[in-house]
Order: sequence, then C-alpha cells, then structure tokens
Amino acid sequence: MQNTDNKRFVAIGLMLFAILFGAGNLIFPASMGQASGDHFVWAFIGFCITGVGLPLLAIMAMAYAGCNDLQEAAGRAHPLYGLFYTVVVYMSIGPCFAIPRTGTVAFEIGLRPFLTEGQVEMGLWIFLVLFFVVSYWLAATPQKLVDRVGKILTPALVLTLGALIVKSVVDPLGVPQAAQPNYAGVLTATVAGILDGYNTLDAIAAFVFATLVTNFVREGGAKTAKEVTSQVYKSGILAVSLLAVIYFFIAKIGAESVTAIGMQDTGAPVLAETAKILFGNFGAILLSVIVLLACLTTSIGLITCCAAYFMRIVGRLTYKQYCLLFTIVSFLIGMFGLKTIIVSTIPVLMFVYPLCVILIVLLFTDKLFDGRQCVYAFTTAFTFVMAAVSGLETAGVNLGAISEAIKAYVPFAQYGLAWVPFAVTGYVLGLAYKAAVPCKACCKPA
Repeated sequence: MQNTDNKRFVAIGLMLFAILFGAGNLIFPASMGQASGDHFVWAFIGFCITGVGLPLLAIMAMAYAGCNDLQEAAGRAHPLYGLFYTVVVYMSIGPCFAIPRTGTVAFEIGLRPFLTEGQVEMGLWIFLVLFFVVSYWLAATPQKLVDRVGKILTPALVLTLGALIVKSVVDPLGVPQAAQPNYAGVLTATVAGILDGYNTLDAIAAFVFATLVTNFVREGGAKTAKEVTSQVYKSGILAVSLLAVIYFFIAKIGAESVTAIGMQDTGAPVLAETAKILFGNFGAILLSVIVLLACLTTSIGLITCCAAYFMRIVGRLTYKQYCLLFTIVSFLIGMFGLKTIIVSTIPVLMFVYPLCVILIVLLFTDKLFDGRQCVYAFTTAFTFVMAAVSGLETAGVNLGAISEAIKAYVPFAQYGLAWVPFAVTGYVLGLAYKAAVPCKACCKPA
C-alpha cells in the first residue's frame, strides 16, 4: 500500500509540475537572466520567492486550512468577496489571459521561426485551431488527466529540457555580463526577481490546482485529513522543486547568452537563439518540442479547472460544454497575438497577486486568531485598496495626487510593494478589533 501511495504522489506531483510549467515559465527566467547578468543568482532567489515559494505555500495553505476551494478560502473575508475574487482568478488564469497565452507563446517560439512574414497570420490561425482542439480533447476527459499528463507528457518535457540544460553546462555560451540598472545591487536584483516571478501567475493558479490535487489524492485512497495533507504536501514539494531547478538553469543560460546573441527584448528569442547555437537546426526543433509540451499541459489543466468551477457555480451547461466554450473563447482571444495578451495581463496581475499573498498568510495563521472573520476582512480590505491602486496605475490610469502621496509616504512603494504596509496595517487592526469585540459579533460561519 505504501509503494502505491508513493507512486501516486509522484504521478500527481509530476502532473502538478506539468500544469504549472508553461512557456511563460521558460521565457521569464531567460529574460531575467539576461537583465540580471552577474547578479542572476540573487534575481533567481527573488524569482523563487514568488515563482516557487508562493505556489507551494498556496497549495499547502489550502490543505492546511481544510478549504475545499478558493471561493471558500477567500469567502472567509466575506462570501461576496470570495465569489468576486475567485471569478477574477479563474478568468485570469483561464480564457481571458493564461489559456490564450499558452497557444500564442507556443506559436511564437515553436512555429513562427520556421515561417516567412507572409505565412505568419495564416500560420497562427491554423496552429491555434490544432492546439486548442488537442487541449479540448484532453481536458474533456479529466479522469485520464494524471495518466496522460503525469506519465506521458511530463517525462518527455523534462527529458527535452534536460538535454538543453546539460548542453548549456557542458558548452556554455559565455560569462555573465554586468547587470542592468534595476538589477545592479543585491537587494534590487532580489526585489526585481520577486516582481519577475509574478509573471508566471503560478501562485494564483496554485490555489485553483490545489483543489485538483486534493481530489486526486482522495481518489488515490487517502481518507483522513492527515493523509490528504501529507500527500498534497509531498506532491507540491516535488512539483516546485522541479520548477526551481529548471528556473535556475534557464536563468543561467540567459545570463551567459548576452555575449553570444546580445540583449533581447523578451525571453523568447533568448531561448530560440541559444538553442540554435547549442544544437544547430536541431536546436530549433528541440525548443519547439519544449514549448509545445509546456504550453499544452498548462492549457489542459486550466481548461479543466475553469470548466469544473463554472459548471458548479452557474450550471446550465455540461462540463464538456464549458470546456468547449472556454476553448473557443481562448482561441478567439489568442488571435489578437501574444503582445496584446501580455500587456493586458499585467494590470490584473498587479491587482490579484497582493490579495493572493495575504490569503496565504491568513490561512496559515487562521488558528492564531481563532478564524475570526474580522481579521480576514480588515486585512483583505486594506490590501484590496492598494492592489486596486496598483492595478489602475499599471493600466495607465492617472491617479494624480494619490499616486504622488503613495510614492512619498508609503514604505516599499519604490519597489512596487506598497501593498505590504497596507496589508500589515489591516492585519493589526483586525487583531485589535478581535480583542475588543466579542466573538459572536464577527465570527466566521461554523
């Protein structure tokens, strides 16, 4: 029985890794590595805080707090907020941004280098049709997800990445150059890496995938809360450990590539050009395989989770019909192209991420304040204000005196972390309210 459990957590851990690891997880570390240069290790540490640590903590927090889903967890502040935040998260990691991004990134790196300019528009259309047809077929049969993703696609992805990494270690492209200004110091490089890690969207996605992982653990025979939590923890640690190893070597490749290919605008050409140098024409094909597998596995997981959630809260359509709906919407948005999708994602990301971080903290410290709703509400409300301001500023909305006051008086504003003191203030006020007001006045529902 123990051997079966071990095999199960390995399969689930590989599945979780594959779902979390999309092409964006390849692009952002490579770009960060180029920019951070001789400080890439410090940038990598920062990247791991948000790109590795937060996803793991999100998964663990959900299991630790015994939450059935993200809506229940966020709803501890208020049921309406729980619904609002969960819908925003699902639409962000679903058909509005992340799913279309998987298809367009796969095209940009995996196929576009082989096309002429005149073939790009038609090539994108044909590629996205095929990509999302396969995504729909695999997502529409979730009972086979662990076997297909965890046992077939993931090993192929890891082996392909391993070949590129080993070759880069044996035959490095060069030595890291001086870091760009925003990565020039140890602290600035680490903070920049933290913000770079936001781009993966893995922390908010992990809240959603935690439910999927927990369900598979229970289907595998875990019955007690302790057994479920243990299996979820082990699966999560396996998944994020693989992420951290790959992030390090991709960042290293980026840092060493500047002398060979020069500074690039994004991580996509960094990987494309280094693969060609390391493997020749075969390198381009190898990279195509990496990107396609990474994007496909992520797309499958996102469609699966989004369809299951909206079928539960809205109904009316069947699971497969929701899969089809989100697949079609993702295809249509994908036709706008990768650049439009990325630019549109950033403001939402700046709004969603701070709320994600404070939810993790609240779930882990729930027992310290007896699960009182007031602590959840105060902390969430204060964080919400600054997260909304950050999102609006990123979207280009001129807030005038508000923005100036924040930059002048709020700690960490220069690092893009002005929400942190607001969150701490809300948490402290929540604890003070808890101490001053009787439990029956603000307890969370039993």
